[in-house]
Amino acid sequence: METRLISHQGKEVIIGEGRPTVLIGERINPFGKGPIKEALLKGEMEPIRLEAGQQAAAGADVLIVSTNAFGIDEPRVFPGVVDEIRRMVDVPLCLESRNPQALSQALSAGLGKPLISSVSGEEATAPVLALVKEYQTAVVLLASDESGIPKEPSRRVEIIKTLLKRAEALGIPQEDLLVDCVAESSAVNDKAVFTTLETMARIKRELGLNLILGASNVSFGLPKRMVINRAFIALAIQAGLNGAIVDAGKMKPTIMAVDLLLGRDPRARRYTTYCRKLKSASVS
Repeated sequence: METRLISHQGKEVIIGEGRPTVLIGERINPFGKGPIKEALLKGEMEPIRLEAGQQAAAGADVLIVSTNAFGIDEPRVFPGVVDEIRRMVDVPLCLESRNPQALSQALSAGLGKPLISSVSGEEATAPVLALVKEYQTAVVLLASDESGIPKEPSRRVEIIKTLLKRAEALGIPQEDLLVDCVAESSAVNDKAVFTTLETMARIKRELGLNLILGASNVSFGLPKRMVINRAFIALAIQAGLNGAIVDAGKMKPTIMAVDLLLGRDPRARRYTTYCRKLKSASVS
């Protein structure tokens, strides 16, 4: 199964089995990043433009855009930020918002075929699915509901199956559905990664849907986080991950190496080309 995302200029990114892992740049958001949040509050775009350019240059195939934080008027701010990034970089966008008004305004500007993140098992997310149908976007199904994030893989799978039925009832094709099985911190739950990987395996086996995941959550609260993140991303790709929500600049070499070792890079062309570009850049 292949999920196709398209930028407003027509650049296509394909997420699917046997293909290189898609890098989804995570850094355009106000969480823990003072300059971006301050810029959003002041209506300044330069820090957002800088981050978008850096993530695209570092190899992000898709860029997440989020403005959801305390003190920010999302319906007012979000569409403008999305439009700014749309005009600056030619990559598909992932719109991280559950505010129907903010999403509708952003989508009406014409974004190609973006990804919306996300809808959970909560009934309140139903209007977002309606927008997915109206604008023919792709969407992330999140394995959580009103009760939070289940501790058991079976319950997470049940939530995704419920969301799948809702999407099918609206006529949303399965190829436009991506599943986030949820990564949690190993600092507070030593079985967190096992639960995520087991959920991923079941979704692949029972539903055949493509998988995306935020990698950095597993190391929250722990020292040397990047070491843990890199180890986890290798495990997740082996378990069927198709798209990784990461800091592209820090994680691209690891992800390309994992793809190479798993046979997703015939004759190591992508990896060796990437290394030559790095060498050329360091010399210049």
